[in-house]
Amino acid sequence: MPGVINATNDFVVNSPTSTAPARPAPTSSSPSRSCAWAFPSPRATSSSNIQGLPTWFEVRVSGEGHLGRRGGVDLMVAMNPQTWDRDVAEIDAGGYLFYDSTRPLPRSRFREDINVIGVPLTEMCNAAYTDARQRQLFKNIMYVGALSALLQIDPGVVETLLSEAYKGKEKLAKSNRDAFHMGRDWALANLACPLGLRLERADKVGERIYVDGNSAAGLGAVYGGATVCAWYPITPSTSLAEGFEKYCRRFRTEPDTGKKRYAIVQAEDELASIGIVIGAAWNGARAFTATSGPGISLMQEFVGLSYFAEIPSVIFDVQRAGPSTGMPTRTQQSDVLAAAYASHGDTKHIVLFPEDPNECFQFGADAFDIADRFQQPVFVLLDLDIGMNDWLCEPFAWDDNRRMDRGKVMTAEELEAGKVFGRYLDADGDGIPYRTYPGTHPNKGAFFTRGTSRDRFAKYTEVGAAYVDNMQRLLQKFETAKGVVPHPILRRAAEPTRVGVIYYGSSSAAMQEALTALEAEGIQVDALRIRAFPFHRDVDAFIAEHDTVFVVEQNRDAQLRTLIMNECSIAPQQLIPVLHYDGTPITARFIRAAIGDKVLANKVLPFAGAAAE
Repeated sequence: MPGVINATNDFVVNSPTSTAPARPAPTSSSPSRSCAWAFPSPRATSSSNIQGLPTWFEVRVSGEGHLGRRGGVDLMVAMNPQTWDRDVAEIDAGGYLFYDSTRPLPRSRFREDINVIGVPLTEMCNAAYTDARQRQLFKNIMYVGALSALLQIDPGVVETLLSEAYKGKEKLAKSNRDAFHMGRDWALANLACPLGLRLERADKVGERIYVDGNSAAGLGAVYGGATVCAWYPITPSTSLAEGFEKYCRRFRTEPDTGKKRYAIVQAEDELASIGIVIGAAWNGARAFTATSGPGISLMQEFVGLSYFAEIPSVIFDVQRAGPSTGMPTRTQQSDVLAAAYASHGDTKHIVLFPEDPNECFQFGADAFDIADRFQQPVFVLLDLDIGMNDWLCEPFAWDDNRRMDRGKVMTAEELEAGKVFGRYLDADGDGIPYRTYPGTHPNKGAFFTRGTSRDRFAKYTEVGAAYVDNMQRLLQKFETAKGVVPHPILRRAAEPTRVGVIYYGSSSAAMQEALTALEAEGIQVDALRIRAFPFHRDVDAFIAEHDTVFVVEQNRDAQLRTLIMNECSIAPQQLIPVLHYDGTPITARFIRAAIGDKVLANKVLPFAGAAAE
């Protein structure tokens, strides 16, 4: 339901499938906060254990347009006895606890500083239904009905959603509507409705779309010209390959003949997957794989082949918490170094960091142009938060006049005319050689490749000078890429400042909110969002013009900070790490506290020449 609300109107709801954090909620005597259905931002947290361990679902409603996790819970729907203590502990002071009060609980199970709302859901279901399955299922609809009364949600909207969900099954639709109204009517008759938190209609979302990053990246791959996907299922990347297949069925199937113009191969493992991608790309197809951290570990040898033999490949890495199996259903930004330097020996790979599904689509397409142009692997680093959660974002844009950039590909006509072809010859100083597709010419061009040392004309050699010449050319190619990959985005503070922050990827949503909160406290911070590696010269310039630069990341070892220090020759003391790595998405509260507290503790000056207090 579209809408937006007044500034400062904002709350977070944790439901039976839910664990989350938010800003302080009002007490019973506080003025009510009216919130629209505008900018809903859901986050799912599930267990990877097949035993069916607890799962949480968090929804944030913000009139300010904030989409990241804020931190704190205003309204907790606590339906799982196993996680009761944890759920109750997460509620902000003055917030609300909604629970099934059929079974009385001792006072010690509650908190004095929150508002408790008990609804006898099990008792109501037992009275209304005899079937055990119905009692369980309809209890879930009943509590939605009770919440609609407590939050002042228009019941007609929920009825419409139920009708859409059970379209063509009117009996089921009616029974769900009845259960919804049963819960709503009980709440209206027995509780003080509405709460201090409430929802109201608005219509200011505009043309935004609601989509997850994996689906967006899969569609981006289609628009980018990919026709081959080789993959091995792994959480949380599986839905990216499935999304690509769904869109290929629609857009890459001939309408008249039904012939499929794409190939999707589920290989026996991740190493085989990237091998298939490299083979397809060597023959001219645009190919990719989708995986996560453990897959990247297994792909190392073939990634090195793609780099050294200079064959385009695209790897979508939907990051999760590691190392080893780690926490497969939790999010992190922990594959930055693994992607940047994948494989043994001296390697440097192009890495793209999308911030939301819109950029997943954009970078998902751009990655294939970049891979073809530079003839090497390109990693697109999503994470579980972007990839599997639904986001409200700007509609995808595409220029129908855009054509694929295949890079330096020598044609049969050029070969026949006698143009000098050296597979690893730098003809114009950018480090990028010409290539040919196998079979371009009957007896000229490239037909075979391998990952061993060679000279400029692909002749095998172990002469040191030839090896050094080749490695330096690869480095020059990487330098050329700095001006082509997506540039960083700068956000200047309202006032001049010598304090800066660098961030990337899914931290963006919480970062934007944290910057607003810091400014409200009088702390001015310039911000630079990095979107790609190799780093554009703007990164060096940004660091140079600030005395203090924070680097916000969702991993333990400050991997982006390490990469910046290594590539830009930055002294460690210039970059202050802000690290969040518990597997949940980073929150605005966490960032604001981490930066604000350090700035105040160190009396960091807002701008050069300012007098100390």
